[in-house]
Amino acid sequence: MPYYTVPETPVASAARTANGQSDPSDVSEHLEAQILLDITAVAGTSPTLDAVIETSADKAIWFTHTAFAQKTAAGKDALKLTNLGKFLRVRWTLGGTSPSFTFSVALVGKGLR
Repeated sequence: MPYYTVPETPVASAARTANGQSDPSDVSEHLEAQILLDITAVAGTSPTLDAVIETSADKAIWFTHTAFAQKTAAGKDALKLTNLGKFLRVRWTLGGTSPSFTFSVALVGKGLR
């Protein structure tokens, strides 16, 4: 019988001014997942946020799974993912002059017991 996991927060809400990535999340028991991006504040000149979901079998070699559309303002977005692999992480790149994005990313998995 399918079940949903308690939401994880691989990226806790914080102001970010540099590129970065989350710690890996073990998603091996999930058939699919929803990734929820919540941007609550944006500053800088022409700021951009590119958030990419990556997957790995071993936490050593990472591949791009999918990406959110580029963000330039506060707001929320969600992606439904399948073919998850064993581990997922979120990588982000900021652009513009003195960009600052306050955002979080949550993950809700669905699997079988």
